[in-house]
This record gives sequence, C-alpha cells and structure tokens, in this order.
Amino acid sequence: MAKLIDLSVLHQNNATEPFGPKIEHSDHSAGAFRLAKMAGIEPTDFPDTMALATDFISGSAHAGTHVDAPFHYGPNCDGGPAKTVDQVPLEWCYGPGIVLDMRHKNAGEEITVADLQQALAKISYQISAGDIVLLHTGCDQYWGTDTQTYLAMQSGLGITGLDWLLDQGVRCIGIDAWTLDRPVNAMVESFRNSGEKTELWPTHMHGRNREYLQIEKLANLSSLPKPFGFIVSALPVKFEGCTAGWCRAVAIFAD
Repeated sequence: MAKLIDLSVLHQNNATEPFGPKIEHSDHSAGAFRLAKMAGIEPTDFPDTMALATDFISGSAHAGTHVDAPFHYGPNCDGGPAKTVDQVPLEWCYGPGIVLDMRHKNAGEEITVADLQQALAKISYQISAGDIVLLHTGCDQYWGTDTQTYLAMQSGLGITGLDWLLDQGVRCIGIDAWTLDRPVNAMVESFRNSGEKTELWPTHMHGRNREYLQIEKLANLSSLPKPFGFIVSALPVKFEGCTAGWCRAVAIFAD
C-alpha cells in the first residue's frame, strides 16, 4: 500500500500569510434550519433538530498551499493566451518529485543555477522532463509564528535558475515558502537601489515568456525519507478562469 506524506499547510482563520482565508462554521443545529427552509419542511422534522453541518469559506485562490497558473503571471504567454487554472493539464501537476535542499541559503538570497546543480550532484540525480522540482528552503518552520517573519525567512529562485530548470523539461516547481521569488523585502530593496522594475517578482513575470506552474506554500519537505523516488500530486481546484487553485499537495511513496 502506498504511503502518503502531506506537503500542505493548513487553511485556517488568522493564517500566517497576507490575504488568508476566512472560514465560518455552521453547526448541525443551524443546518436543520437551513435545509428545512430549502426543502419546505420544519427544522424539528430532523432527528434532534439537527441536520448537516457545513462551512463557508472566502479568500484568495492563492491562500494556503496552491498552484499558480500561467495566467497569474500575465494575460499572455509566449505569444498566446496564458492558461487559467482550469485549463492547466493535470499531467503537469502529477509526476516524479525531486527535493533540492536550499536550507544553506540565507534569507533573501537568490537560488542560482550553481545551487541547483550542486544540490543535484549531492544526491546523484539528473533531472528528467516532467519532474516536479521542490525547493526546500526550510521556511515552512515559520508557519504559525507571525506573518512578517514567514514572509522574510526564505531564499528564492532567480530567472537564470528558473530558465535552467525549464530547459531540463520541468513544468512545475514548488517551494516551501510564500513565493517562488525572493522575499518581498529583498525584492523591494533591490528595486529601490537599482530602479529596475525587473527586480520585482522576476520569476513570476518570466512566466509571461515561458509557460510553467508554481506550487507555493508547501510544507514538511524535511519529513520525506529520501529526495527522489516518489510521486508528487498537487492537483488544483478547478476554479473557472482563475489565476490559481488550492491544492492538497502530497508525496506518494510506493511500497
């Protein structure tokens, strides 16, 4: 029987992120009134005047662990319309996983081609087309602390590193942090120092040139028993015309 390891953060009220979800629980007693009104009966017609509990959830499609679709980066990609999350091929979100350890990188630093190649050499692995690359920064340990710390304590992938992965046939890249880019404070500092707009969310913006997916806000990469030899499943919720979809990302290890 396959072993599944959860790679997702918790969707919760007061989450450790900007634009977190709002969750309202409706209990079984309230369910009796809600369903009775819909069905044209009395709440007391249900046993113990209790029916079905439910929950009402609102918030960004980018809350919690999620998959960014190409349309998130811009309206067009490589000369054509960018795919929304409901148009993304599911095959891009399910495939062999490979974890690259970037925990030696300092907060705010760029993950480079050399970093990627050194991490691969360390585990004697060569990327194949269709692999899902997961960048292990260690930032998920700050989930549940405070938002500003969580946003700041990560490294992020640069455009050269992104291009190199895409050149290997990678379609989907995940990270255990709020963004695939460097943290917001690091990007803004670079922008203010240089005046270059390309310093702001560069890997996201590069998605206007090359088509790929991001899985953001992963967790528990340190729980994986080995850095490859497993399947990643990160199938996004099918929101019509949207820029992202929530997902329950898991690593699947065969017996």
